[in-house]
Amino acid sequence: MRDLLCYQRTAIAAGQWWRLLTGNFVHLGWYHLFLNELGLIVLVLLCPERLSLWVLARRVVLIGLAMSLCLYAFVPGLHSYVGMSGVIHGLFVLGLLPQLRRRDLVSLGCLIFLLGKLGYEQLAGAPVSDEAAIGGSVITDAHFFGAIAALVYALIFGNWRGGPERGARAPATASEPAAGRA
Repeated sequence: MRDLLCYQRTAIAAGQWWRLLTGNFVHLGWYHLFLNELGLIVLVLLCPERLSLWVLARRVVLIGLAMSLCLYAFVPGLHSYVGMSGVIHGLFVLGLLPQLRRRDLVSLGCLIFLLGKLGYEQLAGAPVSDEAAIGGSVITDAHFFGAIAALVYALIFGNWRGGPERGARAPATASEPAAGRA
C-alpha cells in the first residue's frame, strides 16, 4: 500500500497527483508511525485548541499539499517521501500562534525552540540516530516547508489573530452547551 500512496517524484510527474497528499499518511514502519503519533499527542497537550473536524481536515490537507508541492518544486533530488512530520511541524506553528497573542510564555518558548530546531536542521541536517531509528532518511526540508505552509495558512485564514479562523464555527455560547460541538 505504501508504494501506491507514497510521495514519489516520477509517479507525480506522470500524473499521480494524489501522492502529494497521501504520502503524508504512510510511514516507513511502525516506529516511524509511533513517532508521528507521539508528535500529535504532544501537539494536543501543548495546543489544546478546540477545532471542528472541518478546520482540522482543512489544515492537514492544505499544509500537506503545500509542503509536498514545495518539495516537488524546490527539492528536485528528493525521489520519495513518507510521513506526517512536515504537517505536524505546520500544525505546531498553527497551534502556537494564537497562544502567543495571549502572551503565553510557554508557547513563546516552544515556538523559539521549534524555529531553532528548523534552523539547525537546515544547517546540519537530521541526527544520524533519528535516521537509524526510523529506518530511512529524515527529510528536514519537509519540516521547514510544513512550517512555512502553516504561516501562509495563518495569513490566509486569520489564525494568527488568536480568534476563530475563517470558516470555523464560532465557539459555543452560555446558552448553547459545548457538548456535541466538534
